[in-house]
Amino acid sequence: MVIVEEPREPAVAGTFYENGTQDLKKHMEKLFSGTKEGNCRMVVSPHAGYVYSGKTAARAISSLNPAKKFIILGPNHTGLGLEFSLSSNGDWLTPLGDCKVDKDLSKKLQALDFVRPDIDAHFQEHSIEVQLPFLQHRFKNFTIVPLCMMNTTYSQDFIKKCRELGRRIALHMKKDPEIALIASSDFSHYLPQNVADLKDGAALEEIEKLDVQDFFKKLEEVDASVCGYGPIAVTMEAAKTLGLEPVLIHKSSSGDASGDYNAVVAYYAIGFR
Repeated sequence: MVIVEEPREPAVAGTFYENGTQDLKKHMEKLFSGTKEGNCRMVVSPHAGYVYSGKTAARAISSLNPAKKFIILGPNHTGLGLEFSLSSNGDWLTPLGDCKVDKDLSKKLQALDFVRPDIDAHFQEHSIEVQLPFLQHRFKNFTIVPLCMMNTTYSQDFIKKCRELGRRIALHMKKDPEIALIASSDFSHYLPQNVADLKDGAALEEIEKLDVQDFFKKLEEVDASVCGYGPIAVTMEAAKTLGLEPVLIHKSSSGDASGDYNAVVAYYAIGFR
């Protein structure tokens, strides 16, 4: 019996970004205008509506080395599914076409007993989906490994799992230069711009040190609202294992689009090279 896997349909096309192919292509061209290609193997990229975070996301994705396989780590905003959930669907669909899941690489990550396939975590989650049109605009003929993380605690158990996953990903990236890593995350949520800058600045200092333990400690200390701190922690550990250095590529906030700096969401593009 042949099992046909259902494609993962877009959950936020028409809300976070355009649902029409031509409209989305035009928006991508505008967002990528003036970007420079980089030499990063990993990036942190935001995941808000494109009118708000699109410019920063384009600069994050543009800074990546050409790759054929993208592991995309996203936080779980819905609360559905397992703690570390791999997409077990078939292709992921966007208005720009299909993205195929790399089943071989996905299976390799399941060597960790806490990483398992799960559909529920991905069904309505936007943090990974919104990265795909940027990849489709910048690269051709690639596969993806979507991994959704339920980061709701700064516990030692969660830190341990993040570090183990980071080292596992680094192991495969060392063997295969065609693999790149994306951590999908926004930073401060609904704070005055000056307060967001202070809290995010403290987080950035720890990211630069590539010390996951101190990163979590600082986030808790300043009461940060970095939604993708789990994906960032995994990326920090992978970068440390591979001897990569972080670099701030671009920053912006929702206030740049709305004009309201009293309650912003902050966006950062951070590369590791």
